[in-house]
Amino acid sequence: MTPVGRTGTVRPRPAGLRPWWLVAGVLAVAVALVAGIAFGPVSLPPGSVAVELLNLIPGVRMDSGLTEREIAIVTELRLPRVVLGLLVGAMLALAGAAYQGVFRNPLADPHLLGVAAGAGLGVTAVIAGRASTSDVTANLPIGVPLAAFAGALIAVALTWVLGSAGGRARTPATLILAGVAVSAFLSAAQTFLLQRHVDAMREVYSWLLGRLGTAGWHDVLMVLPYAAVTGAIVLSRRRELDVLTVGDEEAASLGLHPQRSRYLLIVAASLATAAAVSVSGLIGFVGIIVPHTLRLLAGPSYRSILPLSVLFGAAFLALTDLLARTVAGQAEIPIGVVTAFLGAPFFVLVLRSTKAVAP
Repeated sequence: MTPVGRTGTVRPRPAGLRPWWLVAGVLAVAVALVAGIAFGPVSLPPGSVAVELLNLIPGVRMDSGLTEREIAIVTELRLPRVVLGLLVGAMLALAGAAYQGVFRNPLADPHLLGVAAGAGLGVTAVIAGRASTSDVTANLPIGVPLAAFAGALIAVALTWVLGSAGGRARTPATLILAGVAVSAFLSAAQTFLLQRHVDAMREVYSWLLGRLGTAGWHDVLMVLPYAAVTGAIVLSRRRELDVLTVGDEEAASLGLHPQRSRYLLIVAASLATAAAVSVSGLIGFVGIIVPHTLRLLAGPSYRSILPLSVLFGAAFLALTDLLARTVAGQAEIPIGVVTAFLGAPFFVLVLRSTKAVAP
């Protein structure tokens, strides 16, 4: 059904997902996977790495030319880290795209709305409670994403309520300002908690900067169910996001329940953010860079933006992690620092372009 505005003007239906964009996304993930495994302190031939990855498929057995030690580097050290980076990047980009559709704001992002700060506070509480262990950031318990999820929902609820404080309408600007205020408050609560548990401060700050360095298959298996559930929910609602862009009244006239759809998408996006934060720390700007770039290149339809955000978000974070662990030689830069260097100028460009088209 073609959306019709309140003035009676027929709105053209946004174009759907084009096959070549899907192929490009899959190729981007494949390139990021091979590059992330091949390059590092010990560089390996990309072709041999690709063959060794194919050998993981049951029934496939080819000679990759790698030694046993090199095969162990591929399958036991680098592969789980890269796979975790793919999952985290996909969830953060998908959550950012969903928030932008729900709030109808291209600047909406898990960090700007306070969701990441809430999730970080939840995880910090768990880490501080386990400070007696030798490495509190390793092998976090399976309940950590649930603690992050609780903090994320509290944050988004505070942002939503504060955005309409004083009887004001919830505009994109007030929501962003409310998110900044909520983030500052939750960050202060996190700092207070750390001061009460000084023995966990170093580990928590290392985690807050964003990290995939301690990733193992345990982290991948812990976050995979959350990625599958949230991805299925958000992707199944991508047509509804297109309808929500015309306004609640028009969406209701087309048979959609705007508030119910909006709340479901917010919960799913918050859970995706919480799961990502729980295993990787606070990695910012992925939810702005990837969806907004895709909106400019592939069109405004969320039928395209959401699935492509999964693919290109995964590839983006895996390649960013590769940059973080190779650009400084033997020293590894926290991945959150690298995404901030890339995302801050991008955010300014988006802000300027948004201001330029504002009525």
